[in-house]
Amino acid sequence: MARQIPLNTLRFFEAAARLGSFVKAAHELNLTHGAVSRQIRLLEQTLGIALFERRNRGVFLTAQGERLRAVTEDAFERIDATVQALREPARQAPLVVSCEPTISMKWLIPRLGDFARRYPEVPLHIFASGGPVAFQRDGVDVALRRNDFHWSAELHAEKVCDEWVGPVCAPTLLKRRQLDLPAQKILHTASRKSAWPNWRSVSATSASHSGSQTYEHFYLSLQAACAGLGVAIGSVFMTQEEIGSARLVAPFGFMRDGSAYFLLSSRPFETDPRRVAFLAWLRQQMHYLPA
Repeated sequence: MARQIPLNTLRFFEAAARLGSFVKAAHELNLTHGAVSRQIRLLEQTLGIALFERRNRGVFLTAQGERLRAVTEDAFERIDATVQALREPARQAPLVVSCEPTISMKWLIPRLGDFARRYPEVPLHIFASGGPVAFQRDGVDVALRRNDFHWSAELHAEKVCDEWVGPVCAPTLLKRRQLDLPAQKILHTASRKSAWPNWRSVSATSASHSGSQTYEHFYLSLQAACAGLGVAIGSVFMTQEEIGSARLVAPFGFMRDGSAYFLLSSRPFETDPRRVAFLAWLRQQMHYLPA
């Protein structure tokens, strides 16, 4: 019998039972008091039971009415919640991006606003890490890495761009816009020990220097260079902000050092539109042409 009862009639009953008033139910449903009263009488006649007691200009649920109220209130709450969820656009899970700390700090994070404007449907979560990637353990989707270590052939790797490097220093170390490199202290980084030897090799420079200092991370050596403590090797991608603000200068420009940045993934890129979007954006943003 319940299957023959229109859902609308149960909605009238649920509102009246919840609010304890036909008048309030009519106001909520944007109907007249008489329309609500008639629908509830029709429901009572159909069920063959009284759902409300009508006395002293008020209405009160009977025991049977209480039982029906509990069921209809729960049912309509669930229906309303489901309809609301269907109306809201589905939110994509964040794309978890593992990125070397210095690139993340100096290049990626300052540009996340641009990515969000271009791809508002692809939220990103940045995970700062370098070297081999534990995709499963750390829940990583893609990893931006320079090819200075071996990765598994099972990984999917897409080249993003070549690496460009060069000596950088504070403008105060220049004399007549020139840098006397042999007279300067050389700043090394433990996380990229071959930076200076590689640059000397590609630039055919074999100049000696007056001393050296080693820092644990690349960004620390760049900070030391900004402070005028010596000359560091900088990636063009890690020093763009400082060069743009004249905190650093690159007296010899930037050169390819033979390495490159790759985006690594544990699954094919074409199976995930988020991965495809992030790869395309990286390639556009990291495209570099020397002046």
